[in-house]
Amino acid sequence: MTHAPVLHSEWLKIRTLRSLPAALLALFAVTTAFSALAGADGADDPQSDPLFTALSGVLPGQIAAVSFGALAMAAEYHGGVLRMSLAAVPRRGRWFTAKATAVAVPVLLTGLVTAVAALGAARARGGAADGLTGSEQARAIVGCAVYLMLMALFAAGLTAVLRSGVAALSVLVPFILVVSFVVGDSVGTVADFLPDKAGQTVLHRTHDGSLGPWSGLAVTALWTAAALAAGAWCVRRRDT
Repeated sequence: MTHAPVLHSEWLKIRTLRSLPAALLALFAVTTAFSALAGADGADDPQSDPLFTALSGVLPGQIAAVSFGALAMAAEYHGGVLRMSLAAVPRRGRWFTAKATAVAVPVLLTGLVTAVAALGAARARGGAADGLTGSEQARAIVGCAVYLMLMALFAAGLTAVLRSGVAALSVLVPFILVVSFVVGDSVGTVADFLPDKAGQTVLHRTHDGSLGPWSGLAVTALWTAAALAAGAWCVRRRDT
């Protein structure tokens, strides 16, 4: 089977699972709404980073991106779906690549639209993004979309390792919401290299830590590559 039919079949799975389009809609709605609120609250604060204020809705919104990646992969482990998928595509590496692509592309595209809407909402509500240059906004829009895509793929890879979306989300959601904030602040510069913290550097206008916008995304990409490699290895080695 060539690559195009495999990609098409994986896209059909994602399109027909109601929870997955709902996760993308939640990503857009939550990120835009929280960015609008933050734009209204932070516009008059001279100490705030206007770019991060305008895109701060990404912090809660990323849970939807992580859920999308985990649920898309977890669907293969219910009702013998993975067995049927691998019967149709015996080359497991090809199938896993198609699944990862089917996860990455919708999140990337949704992330681009969401970042544009979040910046617009923040500007409309409080003018938080008014002082940003065009290059800063372009970098943030692209970086935001790439970051959300990487987090979704990270969740997909971890789900393939654990063979459970619930297990993957039970690890990732508390990590993103609690560990990165509570533990991260107590371990100094080590926190800069956590998968979420590193990638979020691209959402800031200025950065004082060890990483810059693109080097931070590169660190998140390394975490994601490791999770996907582990997931691909598990798919190849384990029985379906």
